[in-house]
Amino acid sequence: MVEFLKENIHCHDITIIKLNKESDIWEAIAEVYEDDSFLKSMNLPPKNTRVFYSIKIDLELEVTAYERMTEYSQ
Repeated sequence: MVEFLKENIHCHDITIIKLNKESDIWEAIAEVYEDDSFLKSMNLPPKNTRVFYSIKIDLELEVTAYERMTEYSQ
């Protein structure tokens, strides 16, 4: 899962902060640090931004879905 995120969203640090199994699907929440795309587009020095991703994984540990979350509260 961590490798999948590194390859697909080009982030720096990834921490799985929640993992839950429902039926045949694992659901995880990952805290991710990635470059601020706005600053990058303006050719300004990069700054890491903390974002959260929701990831779904099947029983064979294949990622079946992922999405960037607009917010996350514990």
